[in-house]
Amino acid sequence: MKILVTGAKGFVGRNLCAQLNNIKDGKVRCYGDLKIDEVFEYDLDSTREQFEIWCKECDFVFNLAGVNRPKDTDEFMKGNFGFATILLDTLKKYGNACPVMLSSSQQASLTGRFGNSEYGRSKKAGEDLFLEYGKETGTMVLVYRFPNLYGKWCRPNYNSAVATFCNNIANDLPITVNDPSVELELLYIDDLVDEMIHALKGEEHHCEFEGLDVIPSTEGRYCFCPITHKVTLGEIVDLLHQFAEMPKTLMIPEIPADSFAKRLYSTFLSYLPREKAIFDLKMNVDNRGSFTELIHTLNCGQVSINISKPGIIKGEHWHNTKWEQFIVVSGHGLIQLRKEGSDEVLNYEVSGEKIQSVIMLPGYTHNIINLSDTEDLVTVMYCNEIFNPNKPDTFFDPVDKKEK
Repeated sequence: MKILVTGAKGFVGRNLCAQLNNIKDGKVRCYGDLKIDEVFEYDLDSTREQFEIWCKECDFVFNLAGVNRPKDTDEFMKGNFGFATILLDTLKKYGNACPVMLSSSQQASLTGRFGNSEYGRSKKAGEDLFLEYGKETGTMVLVYRFPNLYGKWCRPNYNSAVATFCNNIANDLPITVNDPSVELELLYIDDLVDEMIHALKGEEHHCEFEGLDVIPSTEGRYCFCPITHKVTLGEIVDLLHQFAEMPKTLMIPEIPADSFAKRLYSTFLSYLPREKAIFDLKMNVDNRGSFTELIHTLNCGQVSINISKPGIIKGEHWHNTKWEQFIVVSGHGLIQLRKEGSDEVLNYEVSGEKIQSVIMLPGYTHNIINLSDTEDLVTVMYCNEIFNPNKPDTFFDPVDKKEK
């Protein structure tokens, strides 16, 4: 299959082409037997000759080209409706009846706050043109009305509030929120790309619209992505400020699977300047080695890394409720546990040559010993709760009392 993507260097186009090329190169296999032979990436720097050849040879068209912020409002109709006309005329010229997808906008509904939108009128004209083309030629036409889009590579200070907020907060620039209660319907770029690739397989989602409301319908004239999130501006900004504080607090906010927060966090990180992609951690250093907390979580504890110098013993304490996992990743060590009130010692010899996880059981005093005379012992440590100095739940008691 040969795919033509117009507007290939725009926000949606870049993300779509990246995934299409991943499929073409065999890097993605989650779409079953979908095979892609060529991805024709058309944009402003493409030649007319290339455009003609690609329209002649393609098996599917994603028309993402359009005008969003022209200097003159007249350019809306020229850029959005005019190019659509050229594209369809060129396909007809070569008798190419391949399926075509049109990226439209909620503004094409011309309802509510979009009732007098020149941009919306140009998008509506493009929709009508494509739908009429489908009736005339019998071609499969897929018209998607996008809500607000966000994700990596979206241009800030252009037409996405989320991109602007992410960029400005990541770069310590001011933002303006006139009304935090304003709600946006947001579509994440990876969800959109996934829907578009399913459309290649004839698995698109159809609908009708009542104003801005999507009415799913297998017979609908329009198409939509079923995964969107409705979030207020205030909620977005609050989350972004939490994300920005992570290098100071080490706190990873709650980002459940399939949540808006998870998508927004990835988006925010894509706007970090290079100097913020690295940050110092507080190392607690003494003559035994070091202990450094790596990350905290709201409900699932923390992860740390412990470095023990040769011959050093660390630990020698127990917990009532707290539990830990020790994973030696470098060096050679011995982990010992003894149930409080018992003399039996459990010995676990561990090494970075065979990575294993040893659980520090509640009610068992435990230690970790570097058995090497020359090498540091490096251990990743997970604890099910963040250390609370007011309630440490940590009680000193040597594992082997005879050795103390």
